[in-house]
Amino acid sequence: MLTQIYNGEVLAPEGWIKGGSVFFEDGRIVEVTKSSRVQPGVDRSVDAYGMYVLPGGIELHCHGGGGSDFLEGTPDAFLTAVATHLRHGTTAIYPTLSSAPLPMMEAACETCQRLMQDNPDSPIMGLHLEGPYFNPRKAGAQMPDAIRTPDPAEYTHIVEDYDCVRRWDVAPELPGAVEMGRYITGKGVVAAIGHTAAEYPDVKAAYEAGYSLATHFYNGMPGFHNVREYKHAGTVESVYLMENMSVEMITDGIHVPSTIMRLIHRMKGVELTALVTDALAVTDSNSTRAFDPRVIIEDGVCKLSDRSALAGSIATMDRLIRTAVMQADIPLRDAVRMASETPARIMGIYDRKGSIQRGKDADIIIMNQDLRLHSVYSMGVKVES
Repeated sequence: MLTQIYNGEVLAPEGWIKGGSVFFEDGRIVEVTKSSRVQPGVDRSVDAYGMYVLPGGIELHCHGGGGSDFLEGTPDAFLTAVATHLRHGTTAIYPTLSSAPLPMMEAACETCQRLMQDNPDSPIMGLHLEGPYFNPRKAGAQMPDAIRTPDPAEYTHIVEDYDCVRRWDVAPELPGAVEMGRYITGKGVVAAIGHTAAEYPDVKAAYEAGYSLATHFYNGMPGFHNVREYKHAGTVESVYLMENMSVEMITDGIHVPSTIMRLIHRMKGVELTALVTDALAVTDSNSTRAFDPRVIIEDGVCKLSDRSALAGSIATMDRLIRTAVMQADIPLRDAVRMASETPARIMGIYDRKGSIQRGKDADIIIMNQDLRLHSVYSMGVKVES
């Protein structure tokens, strides 16, 4: 069935197309044109009424939603969380596992792999492991008992036996972290630094070993600081100095203040900055209890109950875009690209997703002038809200 979304303000790679149309069939975009009217031969037409027609969001860092956490490791938990974020404009997702014992990681890996095999058109693009190889001093809301140093027997088993694993976050200063980075990137897994106390030499060594991404930038890492009377560059400044290292930015308006959002946008730019939610199971849920019993929900964010650290967000993709534009004054085109194109490039799926152009998957969202979500299409199928 050939579908035409017409009379929209379409964001294409070359820029905005006012009064534009997107044609798609069998889950793929077949044409993008300047056309404000229905064309002959179309089976189904959708009037965008001048609203923004945008590429669907690609979520690199999300722990759950709708009351379910990916660490539960069950198909129901995965499908519930994915469907929750799909309704909010995330048309491709990398489910995230926080630090956990090996059996829990294996169970989630098996489920993810099976779901991807069963449905080639699934929004699930692969698994993101946030830990367990982190610096205990920067654990934040990670389960402290699960944190450990890189174990070659463990991580080679995971990477070799579960090809769904697409990304792994590690504190680069830990013994064996550099070697792990070389190994996993050699297997096609994106290596990221996170929950770290790394200083410049650690970050530089990691970067040279293949680490290419900084997890939830500014969170779980130190900035400029003193060691006794001497000043040291922290992880933050070191990442800025790694010319091609990408960063994640949680634009819920809480994890990173608007001034820092603007700084990241200015310093790293659109091509190296990805918007992420870092959302927990309670996102878009009636539940007030997180998967981790230490976590509370307060002031629109998740925190440890002793209020020593933020523990994740309750944000969704539409909120990320809206907050970046309305609170941080980031241009809409840039915010959308950071939610779609940049994550796709980071994960190596830009040939399929991340922009509205001929031949790519028909993953499309429509937002009104107030940047409220109007509708979502995943592989050309409208998602029911």
